[in-house]
Amino acid sequence: MARRGVTQNRKTEVVVVAGIRTPMGKMGGAFDKLGAVELGAIALREVLARSPVSSDEIDQVIVGNVIQPSDAANIARVIALNAGIARATPAHTVHRNCASGMQAVTDAAEKIQAGRADVVLAGGVESMTHAPLLFHDQFRAAMAKLPRAKNMQQKLAVFTELARAPWKPRIALMEGLTDPTVNMGMGQTAELLAREFAVSRSEQDSFALQSHQRAAAAWDRGWYDDEVMHLFAPPSYASVHRDEGIRAAQNMQALEKLKPVFDRPLGSVTAGNSSQITDGAAMLILSSRAKAEAEGWPIMGYLDDWAYAGCDPERMGLGPVYATHKLLSRYGLAVSDLTRMEINEAFAVQVLACMKAMDSESFASQKLGMSKAMGAPDMDLLNVNGGAVALGHPVGMSGARLILTMLRQLKKDTDGGLGVASLCIGGGQGGAVLIRSEPWKS
Repeated sequence: MARRGVTQNRKTEVVVVAGIRTPMGKMGGAFDKLGAVELGAIALREVLARSPVSSDEIDQVIVGNVIQPSDAANIARVIALNAGIARATPAHTVHRNCASGMQAVTDAAEKIQAGRADVVLAGGVESMTHAPLLFHDQFRAAMAKLPRAKNMQQKLAVFTELARAPWKPRIALMEGLTDPTVNMGMGQTAELLAREFAVSRSEQDSFALQSHQRAAAAWDRGWYDDEVMHLFAPPSYASVHRDEGIRAAQNMQALEKLKPVFDRPLGSVTAGNSSQITDGAAMLILSSRAKAEAEGWPIMGYLDDWAYAGCDPERMGLGPVYATHKLLSRYGLAVSDLTRMEINEAFAVQVLACMKAMDSESFASQKLGMSKAMGAPDMDLLNVNGGAVALGHPVGMSGARLILTMLRQLKKDTDGGLGVASLCIGGGQGGAVLIRSEPWKS
């Protein structure tokens, strides 16, 4: 590769020296009794146990999380202390919807580049199972009066008000998956992409089937063994090691029987060709290259650069296209220069629409200001070990998981080269990280 590397122009190269993730548990499944704090602390302890880095060498902890528990404000700090990180070590939480875990990692890298830290532990966590139920404002207001009721008459008045208030709770997860600026659910944005890019139901189901087949095959050949820790989940404390959502026996006939979820009469997006709602955590240890080499720490790979870009909230699924273009164009790189690429599978149609947008000259001209199409990655180089349709998409975790997976792909499956881990972000954004496995040859 003749082009200059990003870090050749920078003083500090950022490396990842260790990374691990939990299996992904289905909503209400294996991790039903484990909240985000517990999942995060388990993953944090495990990544330290598997690395030569001691906890007192960690300068900062940064964790991405979307559905922050009400009893764990600044969940990064709670996780860090519960996992045994020194009280003198600061920790903070970041939130960029589906890119929260990615944001934590890139923020950590920026701290190291700025010389404000040598070693940072960063990652993402989500327990979608424990998303709260929200009561109507009228019910909430009445409940707030109850502690102030001084006598039986006042209490009866409050109970009467409660009886008249709407009791049915709102599902916070569903509200969180709806963009308030355009009043569209994430599934509705996926349906819009299906129409605008003419992505058929059959194409979506075929992609979903491929995701399950690739994920199942990767697990069967032991590819994920070093990425995913064993976890003993209460109440039975049986070992959980494999992602729960993978369906090795998935077939087109079963997928074709599923009804559309977001546009029932005319839609094509189903539960089978959408990402699964899951729980999980991923943690990585980052340092400067100089620090890692001085300490003799193993280097998983190098985080060269990253980019976040905005796009139409109605078409938030195209975020990876905008972010990848922004990232690669800084260095004269093309998608064809990549050895591997990850696009998070929020929906099968969303990835397929990204591929079509990358191959579209009109999209390149009108949206990216390019004279020719970006060019989509070869399907054999994209999400080669399955994606979120099969594995799951714990929203605060996924960005960190994608970076970890890409690091391992470049190290384990290729002779080096570059990879991009990317994802769409609810609200109309995209994120992308440029990763390599080997030092640049001078």
